[in-house]
Amino acid sequence: MTSNLEQRDDQPRPDRLVVLGTGGTIAGRAAQRGDHVGYRAGEVAVADLLAGIPVPAGWCVQAEQLAQIDSKDIGPELWRLLLARVRDLLDRPEVGGLVITHGTDTLEETAYLLQRVLAPAKPVVLTCAMRPATALVPDGPQNLADALVVAAEPGARGVVALCAGRIHSGLALRKVHHYRLDAFDSGDAGPLGLVEQGACTLFQPWPVADEADRRLRRVWLDRLLGPQPWPRVECLFSHGGADGWLVRALLAQDAAQGRERADRLQGLVVAGTGNGTLHADLLAALREAQAAGLRVWRTTRCASGRVLLTGSSSDSIPAVALPPAQARLALLLDLLMA
Repeated sequence: MTSNLEQRDDQPRPDRLVVLGTGGTIAGRAAQRGDHVGYRAGEVAVADLLAGIPVPAGWCVQAEQLAQIDSKDIGPELWRLLLARVRDLLDRPEVGGLVITHGTDTLEETAYLLQRVLAPAKPVVLTCAMRPATALVPDGPQNLADALVVAAEPGARGVVALCAGRIHSGLALRKVHHYRLDAFDSGDAGPLGLVEQGACTLFQPWPVADEADRRLRRVWLDRLLGPQPWPRVECLFSHGGADGWLVRALLAQDAAQGRERADRLQGLVVAGTGNGTLHADLLAALREAQAAGLRVWRTTRCASGRVLLTGSSSDSIPAVALPPAQARLALLLDLLMA
């Protein structure tokens, strides 16, 4: 089977876009049409969401319901399903691209994981909504139409997200607002481009495979799809009045349950204040966690910006240039190679 990372010139031109439904607000249903918060996510079938949505010229669309969940509840079970299904569909020569309808709460995590592990040479476009499908003026239909435009764009590749007309890289995406329609940005990197009047305008290149990850991706995928539990990594925040109680409680519980079990705690990501700084009491406990064999990374709880090394005491905890939720997945992937 030809990998989606290697497109052959003798293959026929792909003519199919596949839309995978996973639930979320875009498939939500509320009792009142004016209710934008009291809805149930994951109620409307993806085939129904596509009704009346324009299809890019020269393409046909296939819908597949992969799940119906509120994305706040996503975890390894659905991520495994997505990784396997996306890989298999992209390996089909007739499939030119994928669209995934997804809840907004964990969209940045799913997009990051798919890009790091699969790094597809075809486009995989995650889209969403901030209002349920039953709203007076839902935003999902336009997002879905724009996502199909991106998936059909010549030369498009990699995992991106489409929301409110803006295209974001799966590696830079972050949710920055809980209610407004334009709920995402890409931090200092900025969006990749826009969809306006059914056409793409790019400001930056499409996401490409990280060459440093090339030899790792097959191992990651095999282990993520395997029967063993994923490495357990927890997130913590530094804040005024922080101390080491929670870290030490995690260490004590883990020790009591037995450090040899497959689902043991293996890593911690801590979101520090400002430039990744850590409360002195919390820092002491994190060093104890390192001494106990846990991997500990730090980032910042700020909405934008990356942690810069300063020579301070906090530098004993390695810093990463990712928001906390994505840093957790990055550490999880790193631990798969341990």
